[in-house]
Amino acid sequence: MGDLSRGRLVLRRFLRKKVAVGGLIVLVLLALFAFIGPQFTHWGYRSTDYNAFLQRPSRQHYFGTTQIGQDVYAQTLRGLQKSLVIGLLTALLSTGLAAVVGACAGYFGGWTDRVLMWFVDLLLVLPSFLIIAILSPTFRGKTWLIFVLLLALFSWQITARVVRSLSLSLKEQEFVQAARFMGVPPRKIIFRHLLPNMSSLLIIDATLNVGGAILAETGLSYFGFGVQPPDVSLGTLIAAGTRSAITFPWLFLFSGGALIITVLAVSVIGDGLRDALDPNSASSIKE
Repeated sequence: MGDLSRGRLVLRRFLRKKVAVGGLIVLVLLALFAFIGPQFTHWGYRSTDYNAFLQRPSRQHYFGTTQIGQDVYAQTLRGLQKSLVIGLLTALLSTGLAAVVGACAGYFGGWTDRVLMWFVDLLLVLPSFLIIAILSPTFRGKTWLIFVLLLALFSWQITARVVRSLSLSLKEQEFVQAARFMGVPPRKIIFRHLLPNMSSLLIIDATLNVGGAILAETGLSYFGFGVQPPDVSLGTLIAAGTRSAITFPWLFLFSGGALIITVLAVSVIGDGLRDALDPNSASSIKE
Protein backbone atom coordinates (compact mmCIF):
# COMPACT_ATOMS: atom_id res chain seq x y z
CA MET A 1 0.00 0.00 0.00
CA GLY A 2 2.91 2.34 0.77
CA ASP A 3 4.39 1.92 -2.70
CA LEU A 4 0.97 2.36 -4.28
CA SER A 5 0.23 5.58 -2.38
CA ARG A 6 3.70 6.94 -3.20
CA GLY A 7 3.15 6.09 -6.85
CA ARG A 8 -0.12 8.01 -6.84
CA LEU A 9 1.56 10.96 -5.13
CA VAL A 10 4.34 11.01 -7.73
CA LEU A 11 1.80 10.76 -10.55
CA ARG A 12 -0.23 13.63 -9.09
CA ARG A 13 2.89 15.80 -8.81
CA PHE A 14 3.89 14.95 -12.37
CA LEU A 15 0.44 15.76 -13.76
CA ARG A 16 0.70 19.21 -12.20
CA LYS A 17 3.69 19.89 -14.44
CA LYS A 18 1.84 20.96 -17.56
CA VAL A 19 4.99 21.34 -19.63
CA ALA A 20 6.17 17.85 -18.70
CA VAL A 21 2.76 16.35 -19.46
CA GLY A 22 2.80 18.16 -22.80
CA GLY A 23 6.25 16.74 -23.49
CA LEU A 24 5.03 13.23 -22.70
CA ILE A 25 2.05 13.64 -25.04
CA VAL A 26 4.32 14.94 -27.81
CA LEU A 27 6.78 12.06 -27.34
CA VAL A 28 4.01 9.45 -27.44
CA LEU A 29 2.55 11.04 -30.58
CA LEU A 30 6.00 11.10 -32.20
CA ALA A 31 6.55 7.43 -31.40
CA LEU A 32 3.12 6.50 -32.78
CA PHE A 33 3.76 8.60 -35.87
CA ALA A 34 7.16 6.96 -36.39
CA PHE A 35 5.86 3.40 -36.23
CA ILE A 36 2.34 3.80 -37.64
CA GLY A 37 2.97 6.62 -40.12
CA PRO A 38 4.63 4.38 -42.75
CA GLN A 39 1.28 2.63 -43.20
CA PHE A 40 -0.10 5.80 -44.81
CA THR A 41 2.25 5.73 -47.80
CA HIS A 42 3.18 3.02 -50.27
CA TRP A 43 6.73 4.33 -50.51
CA GLY A 44 9.45 2.65 -48.48
CA TYR A 45 12.51 4.45 -47.18
CA ARG A 46 14.61 2.65 -49.80
CA SER A 47 12.10 3.11 -52.64
CA THR A 48 12.94 5.38 -55.58
CA ASP A 49 10.53 7.37 -57.72
CA TYR A 50 12.35 7.97 -60.99
CA ASN A 51 9.70 10.50 -62.03
CA ALA A 52 10.19 12.78 -59.01
CA PHE A 53 13.66 14.13 -58.31
CA LEU A 54 13.85 16.88 -55.67
CA GLN A 55 10.08 17.23 -55.78
CA ARG A 56 8.45 19.58 -53.27
CA PRO A 57 6.03 18.16 -50.66
CA SER A 58 2.87 16.98 -52.41
CA ARG A 59 0.03 14.48 -52.13
CA GLN A 60 2.23 11.87 -53.79
CA HIS A 61 5.22 12.54 -51.54
CA TYR A 62 4.13 14.19 -48.30
CA PHE A 63 7.59 15.52 -47.36
CA GLY A 64 8.97 15.74 -50.91
CA THR A 65 11.76 13.65 -52.46
CA THR A 66 15.56 13.58 -52.44
CA GLN A 67 18.05 14.06 -55.26
CA ILE A 68 17.59 10.45 -56.32
CA GLY A 69 13.82 10.33 -55.91
CA GLN A 70 13.58 8.74 -52.46
CA ASP A 71 10.57 9.64 -50.34
CA VAL A 72 11.56 12.02 -47.52
CA TYR A 73 8.44 11.15 -45.50
CA ALA A 74 9.32 7.45 -45.39
CA GLN A 75 12.97 8.20 -44.67
CA THR A 76 12.15 10.65 -41.86
CA LEU A 77 9.89 8.13 -40.14
CA ARG A 78 12.49 5.39 -40.51
CA GLY A 79 15.16 7.71 -39.12
CA LEU A 80 12.93 8.67 -36.20
CA GLN A 81 12.25 5.00 -35.49
CA LYS A 82 15.94 4.19 -35.46
CA SER A 83 16.91 7.16 -33.31
CA LEU A 84 14.17 6.47 -30.76
CA VAL A 85 15.10 2.79 -30.46
CA ILE A 86 18.81 3.56 -30.19
CA GLY A 87 18.15 6.25 -27.58
CA LEU A 88 15.91 3.99 -25.49
CA LEU A 89 18.19 0.94 -25.61
CA THR A 90 21.28 3.01 -24.85
CA ALA A 91 19.58 4.68 -21.88
CA LEU A 92 18.39 1.37 -20.43
CA LEU A 93 21.78 -0.31 -20.85
CA SER A 94 23.82 2.59 -19.49
CA THR A 95 21.53 3.19 -16.49
CA GLY A 96 21.40 -0.53 -15.69
CA LEU A 97 25.18 -0.84 -15.88
CA ALA A 98 25.65 2.25 -13.72
CA ALA A 99 23.24 0.88 -11.12
CA VAL A 100 24.94 -2.51 -10.86
CA VAL A 101 28.54 -1.26 -10.89
CA GLY A 102 27.88 1.63 -8.51
CA ALA A 103 25.89 -0.47 -6.05
CA CYS A 104 28.49 -3.26 -6.01
CA ALA A 105 31.32 -0.79 -5.50
CA GLY A 106 29.53 0.96 -2.63
CA TYR A 107 28.26 -2.18 -0.92
CA PHE A 108 31.37 -4.38 -1.06
CA GLY A 109 33.98 -1.62 -0.67
CA GLY A 110 37.64 -2.57 -0.40
CA TRP A 111 39.36 -3.90 -3.50
CA THR A 112 36.07 -4.30 -5.31
CA ASP A 113 35.37 -0.61 -4.89
CA ARG A 114 38.88 0.44 -5.91
CA VAL A 115 38.98 -1.74 -9.04
CA LEU A 116 35.52 -0.71 -10.24
CA MET A 117 36.15 2.99 -9.61
CA TRP A 118 39.53 2.75 -11.37
CA PHE A 119 37.71 1.34 -14.38
CA VAL A 120 35.14 4.14 -14.18
CA ASP A 121 37.88 6.78 -14.00
CA LEU A 122 39.64 5.19 -16.97
CA LEU A 123 36.52 5.38 -19.13
CA LEU A 124 35.90 8.97 -18.03
CA VAL A 125 39.24 10.17 -19.41
CA LEU A 126 38.96 8.28 -22.69
CA PRO A 127 37.68 10.35 -25.66
CA SER A 128 34.50 8.43 -26.40
CA PHE A 129 33.70 10.18 -29.69
CA LEU A 130 37.18 9.45 -31.05
CA ILE A 131 37.12 5.82 -29.93
CA ILE A 132 33.72 5.15 -31.50
CA ALA A 133 34.90 6.88 -34.67
CA ILE A 134 37.99 4.64 -34.79
CA LEU A 135 35.98 1.48 -34.12
CA SER A 136 33.22 2.43 -36.55
CA PRO A 137 34.81 0.82 -39.65
CA THR A 138 35.08 -2.51 -37.85
CA PHE A 139 31.29 -2.86 -37.41
CA ARG A 140 30.34 -1.32 -40.75
CA GLY A 141 27.89 -3.63 -42.47
CA LYS A 142 27.13 -5.44 -39.19
CA THR A 143 24.24 -5.06 -36.79
CA TRP A 144 23.55 -1.55 -35.43
CA LEU A 145 23.25 -3.09 -31.95
CA ILE A 146 27.05 -2.94 -31.74
CA PHE A 147 26.74 0.83 -32.07
CA VAL A 148 24.22 0.85 -29.21
CA LEU A 149 26.65 -1.10 -27.01
CA LEU A 150 29.44 1.37 -27.76
CA LEU A 151 27.21 4.34 -26.91
CA ALA A 152 26.11 2.69 -23.67
CA LEU A 153 29.71 1.84 -22.74
CA PHE A 154 30.62 5.52 -22.47
CA SER A 155 27.38 6.83 -20.93
CA TRP A 156 27.19 5.37 -17.42
CA GLN A 157 30.25 6.47 -15.44
CA ILE A 158 28.93 9.63 -13.75
CA THR A 159 25.74 7.88 -12.65
CA ALA A 160 27.77 4.95 -11.30
CA ARG A 161 29.68 7.34 -9.03
CA VAL A 162 26.43 8.81 -7.71
CA VAL A 163 24.98 5.33 -7.11
CA ARG A 164 28.16 4.32 -5.29
CA SER A 165 27.86 7.29 -2.94
CA LEU A 166 24.23 6.46 -2.17
CA SER A 167 25.13 2.80 -1.61
CA LEU A 168 27.81 3.75 0.92
CA SER A 169 25.14 5.57 2.89
CA LEU A 170 22.35 3.01 2.48
CA LYS A 171 24.44 0.01 3.52
CA GLU A 172 24.76 1.54 7.00
CA GLN A 173 20.99 1.75 7.41
CA GLU A 174 19.32 -0.59 9.90
CA PHE A 175 17.23 -2.51 7.34
CA VAL A 176 20.36 -3.38 5.34
CA GLN A 177 22.31 -4.34 8.48
CA ALA A 178 19.41 -6.52 9.60
CA ALA A 179 19.35 -8.29 6.24
CA ARG A 180 23.09 -8.95 6.48
CA PHE A 181 22.80 -10.38 10.00
CA MET A 182 19.98 -12.65 8.80
CA GLY A 183 22.31 -14.10 6.19
CA VAL A 184 20.68 -12.60 3.12
CA PRO A 185 23.11 -12.95 0.17
CA PRO A 186 24.74 -9.72 -1.04
CA ARG A 187 23.11 -10.10 -4.47
CA LYS A 188 19.64 -10.00 -2.93
CA ILE A 189 20.55 -7.08 -0.66
CA ILE A 190 21.75 -5.06 -3.64
CA PHE A 191 18.75 -5.78 -5.86
CA ARG A 192 16.04 -5.86 -3.18
CA HIS A 193 17.18 -3.18 -0.75
CA LEU A 194 19.77 -0.85 -2.25
CA LEU A 195 18.65 -0.31 -5.84
CA PRO A 196 14.90 0.02 -5.09
CA ASN A 197 15.77 2.91 -2.76
CA MET A 198 17.51 4.65 -5.66
CA SER A 199 14.67 4.16 -8.11
CA SER A 200 13.95 7.89 -8.31
CA LEU A 201 17.52 8.68 -9.38
CA LEU A 202 17.64 5.79 -11.85
CA ILE A 203 14.31 6.68 -13.48
CA ILE A 204 15.36 10.30 -13.96
CA ASP A 205 18.78 9.27 -15.24
CA ALA A 206 17.34 6.81 -17.75
CA THR A 207 14.87 9.40 -19.03
CA LEU A 208 17.50 12.08 -19.54
CA ASN A 209 19.90 9.55 -21.08
CA VAL A 210 17.41 8.94 -23.88
CA GLY A 211 17.83 12.51 -25.11
CA GLY A 212 21.60 12.38 -24.64
CA ALA A 213 21.86 9.11 -26.55
CA ILE A 214 19.76 10.44 -29.43
CA LEU A 215 22.01 13.51 -29.68
CA ALA A 216 25.14 11.34 -29.52
CA GLU A 217 23.81 9.01 -32.21
CA THR A 218 22.85 11.96 -34.38
CA GLY A 219 26.29 13.55 -34.05
CA LEU A 220 28.15 10.34 -34.83
CA SER A 221 25.85 9.44 -37.73
CA TYR A 222 26.20 12.97 -39.09
CA PHE A 223 29.94 12.37 -39.50
CA GLY A 224 29.43 8.87 -40.85
CA PHE A 225 30.42 6.96 -37.70
CA GLY A 226 26.97 5.79 -36.57
CA VAL A 227 24.13 4.17 -38.47
CA GLN A 228 25.41 3.02 -41.85
CA PRO A 229 23.71 2.97 -45.29
CA PRO A 230 21.41 1.65 -46.58
CA ASP A 231 19.78 2.20 -43.18
CA VAL A 232 19.02 5.74 -42.04
CA SER A 233 18.70 7.72 -38.82
CA LEU A 234 17.99 11.36 -38.07
CA GLY A 235 21.72 12.00 -38.09
CA THR A 236 22.30 10.59 -41.57
CA LEU A 237 19.25 12.45 -42.92
CA ILE A 238 20.41 15.75 -41.45
CA ALA A 239 23.88 15.18 -42.90
CA ALA A 240 22.41 14.43 -46.34
CA GLY A 241 20.18 17.50 -46.30
CA THR A 242 22.61 20.05 -44.85
CA ARG A 243 24.08 21.16 -48.17
CA SER A 244 20.60 21.76 -49.61
CA ALA A 245 19.03 23.23 -46.46
CA ILE A 246 18.44 26.62 -48.13
CA THR A 247 17.65 25.64 -51.72
CA PHE A 248 15.65 22.49 -50.93
CA PRO A 249 14.65 22.97 -47.26
CA TRP A 250 12.41 19.89 -47.03
CA LEU A 251 15.52 17.69 -47.20
CA PHE A 252 16.68 19.13 -43.86
CA LEU A 253 13.62 20.64 -42.21
CA PHE A 254 11.63 17.52 -41.31
CA SER A 255 14.50 15.43 -39.91
CA GLY A 256 15.98 18.42 -38.07
CA GLY A 257 12.59 19.36 -36.66
CA ALA A 258 11.94 15.78 -35.52
CA LEU A 259 15.29 15.75 -33.70
CA ILE A 260 14.67 19.06 -31.91
CA ILE A 261 11.12 18.18 -30.86
CA THR A 262 12.11 14.69 -29.65
CA VAL A 263 15.06 15.81 -27.53
CA LEU A 264 13.11 18.77 -26.13
CA ALA A 265 10.18 16.51 -25.19
CA VAL A 266 12.47 14.02 -23.43
CA SER A 267 14.20 16.87 -21.60
CA VAL A 268 11.00 18.39 -20.18
CA ILE A 269 9.75 14.90 -19.21
CA GLY A 270 12.98 14.34 -17.29
CA ASP A 271 12.60 17.70 -15.51
CA GLY A 272 9.01 16.84 -14.61
CA LEU A 273 9.98 13.45 -13.23
CA ARG A 274 12.77 15.01 -11.20
CA ASP A 275 10.37 17.47 -9.59
CA ALA A 276 7.76 14.77 -9.01
CA LEU A 277 10.16 12.26 -7.45
CA ASP A 278 12.23 14.72 -5.43
CA PRO A 279 10.60 15.27 -2.01
CA ASN A 280 12.50 18.56 -1.66
CA SER A 281 11.24 20.03 -4.92
CA ALA A 282 8.95 23.04 -5.05
CA SER A 283 5.97 20.93 -6.05
CA SER A 284 6.51 18.60 -3.11
CA ILE A 285 6.62 21.46 -0.64
CA LYS A 286 3.19 22.58 -1.82
CA GLU A 287 1.70 19.20 -0.97
